[in-house]
Amino acid sequence: MSHNPDRIVIWPGYFDNRASRREGRRVGKDCSVAKPDLEGLSWAARQSGVKKMKREEGVSHPSRPWSKEGRLWISKSAAESDLGTVKKEEILQIIGYCWRELNQTRKDEEAAATKRGPKTGDKRARAQRKTSGAARQAAARAQKNRQSSGRKKWKK
Repeated sequence: MSHNPDRIVIWPGYFDNRASRREGRRVGKDCSVAKPDLEGLSWAARQSGVKKMKREEGVSHPSRPWSKEGRLWISKSAAESDLGTVKKEEILQIIGYCWRELNQTRKDEEAAATKRGPKTGDKRARAQRKTSGAARQAAARAQKNRQSSGRKKWKK
């Protein structure tokens, strides 16, 4: 692409919490996420308030040519009106913090749904955690047989 001074490029690798600063992470650990991808980056940018952006898939970062992670182009003028800043580092911090918060709330919701159990009427999920009466009786008989066969009877 030709150079346009109004655009900045954001790579998903800037937000990888497994990477060090030397390996290309540009935000702090409190604004980084596990396994960043272009879809999540564009989602977080949209949620943080960025309206004018362009996704480019299948493009690799120059220092990471083996991964085709893609990149996100953001207009500086639109970022100034939407986020209140044109500095790339501040934009990265805003997007990273929003992305981390969204991932955390999604993880908490999934944990709460797992804790609640299956919905009423969900027979497939309920069947996996229920046992029939016959199965319980058979397990009780097997337990009783194991206990009785393991004992040694002493004769006086």
